[in-house]
Amino acid sequence: MGATQTTPRRAWLILALGIAAYVVAVFQRASLGVAGVEAQRRFGITAAVLSLFSVLQLGVYAGLQIPVGILLDRVGSRRLVAAGATLMGIGQAVLATTHAVGPAVLGRVLVGAGDAMTFISVLRLITVWFPPPRVALLTQMTGILGQIGQIAAAYPLVALLVHAGWGTSFLIAAFLGAGVALVTGVGLRDPAHAAARLRPVSGREALARLTVAWREPGTRLGLWTHFTTQFSGTVFALLWGYPFLVVGEHRTPAQAGLLLTLLVLVSMLVGPALGHLAARWPFRRSVPVLAIVGATVTAWTAVLAWPGRAPLALLVVLVMVLASNGPGSVMGFDYARTENHPERIGSATGIVNVGGFVASLLTIALIGIVLSLSSGGGAGSYTLADFKLGFSVQYVFWTLGLVSLLRSRRRLRTARGLALDPFPHAVLRTWRGQASRARNQ
Repeated sequence: MGATQTTPRRAWLILALGIAAYVVAVFQRASLGVAGVEAQRRFGITAAVLSLFSVLQLGVYAGLQIPVGILLDRVGSRRLVAAGATLMGIGQAVLATTHAVGPAVLGRVLVGAGDAMTFISVLRLITVWFPPPRVALLTQMTGILGQIGQIAAAYPLVALLVHAGWGTSFLIAAFLGAGVALVTGVGLRDPAHAAARLRPVSGREALARLTVAWREPGTRLGLWTHFTTQFSGTVFALLWGYPFLVVGEHRTPAQAGLLLTLLVLVSMLVGPALGHLAARWPFRRSVPVLAIVGATVTAWTAVLAWPGRAPLALLVVLVMVLASNGPGSVMGFDYARTENHPERIGSATGIVNVGGFVASLLTIALIGIVLSLSSGGGAGSYTLADFKLGFSVQYVFWTLGLVSLLRSRRRLRTARGLALDPFPHAVLRTWRGQASRARNQ
């Protein structure tokens, strides 16, 4: 905290550099989603195989979260952000130069590996450079500003694909990754007090930290918060939203791009509001989370039950609701931060970040399988009915997530003595004081 008070300008510059790296990571992550139809033509693949690209990418991302979290507690953010940008650049270069499915899948796997190192490393920068009262809001702002990368994928990348072709477009993405690696490798730093905590630890000690983080009820509540809120918006933005709008709903590419952009812009408004709520009423963080899930289920139900093509106004409502999914999932990281000791923040954050991406990759895979089985899976061959059937798999994950979230919330409240107290605001003041002391240990 002291570092932020004595060197505020440097803290903001460090954060700006970290956010820029995350913007590029989101751009690299989302690049295949807006090029999905073109990818089917280039590689001659079915919808199920196309979904395999993103499933493997997200699978690597999710699978590396815990190892990356452990490594983050040992080596800090600078090395991981630079390494991640390097891997993403290599992955995009592979995708730009191949016409074969195998190397293309490898390219997306490398993108997923690099992406896995970026977001939680930037979150750690916020934790070590800024005082606790600012962390929740800055975490939301980082997640939201990072989605500028989604806009870059929806517009400049699509324009490049049309005018310059596949190879040139993805080579530019590769050079962008190399540039980020160079700049972050030189520019990112930890404050002195955080750098002093970085030290090699044995495998046994790392496993012990991970075990303690997992046993913490707040970590598991963060995991299920992330799981339940994030996947629907991610699936829509990352892969299946654009084909659903263009092929299923027969919207023009310009309309689809505008809707995806609206998703990002609305999320930029929702994120700061949720960050403010999390900082001001941490005892009630689950209330907006549950509201977001309920609104998402309701909006999708209206679209899927609509006879034939949904009106544009209803699609706008769906996209605006999906815009709250990303900011809602970021609230899961706030549980990891407030309920864990600083030395295991990386491990706890990695655990939380697994949730939404596991749900996302499973949903993406199942939608692809359903589309292939119901339509034959050829590029552009699926109908609106096929898409509606495919998107219905989301109800399985909403049900699992909500049950687990409510159970974890009850355990955390019981552990903190909050469940039975008739004066929750008094208990909240005590809890906030305990959490503040824990963060400053």
